[in-house]
Amino acid sequence: MGTLEVPHVRHHASWLVAAAEFGGARMDGSGLEDAPDVGALTDPAAFQALVDRLVAEADDETPRAPGRVPATALWIVDRGQVVGSLQIRHRLTPFLLEQGGHIGYSVRPSARRRGHASAALRDALPIARSLGIERVLVTCDEDNAGSRAVIERNGGVVEDSRAGKRRYWIDV
Repeated sequence: MGTLEVPHVRHHASWLVAAAEFGGARMDGSGLEDAPDVGALTDPAAFQALVDRLVAEADDETPRAPGRVPATALWIVDRGQVVGSLQIRHRLTPFLLEQGGHIGYSVRPSARRRGHASAALRDALPIARSLGIERVLVTCDEDNAGSRAVIERNGGVVEDSRAGKRRYWIDV
């Protein structure tokens, strides 16, 4: 099973392969909202800049865009290959409380249905606790049965649904 690792340039080639599998679809938990398009990240310097930004985002003192919060970025790595990404947001904005939650994650299509997301969320919960988060909010699209199962396997208790997002709380 994969492990959570801090982003690092040694994973450049495998990260590009993983990102290509998404075919332009959103990669939850990747931190790519403000990054250049994935094609630009074939350049080692651009990829280094992405890794540096992702690592810096965990620091409260890092300047960030309005509405953004400190977040710990982690990659799900299995046998040296990036199979997904996960992000722990250190606090909630009004938007994150409604839609995004504390933790977002995604697994590349070829690695799904193998337990990577369940293990990654399980392994992220103690990290969230170490950040002072006692109750973790995790959301998923109403029609995403796989993600619902991942959250429920990790102790998620559904609170409600808002704007197509099912909202779960996990006590850590």
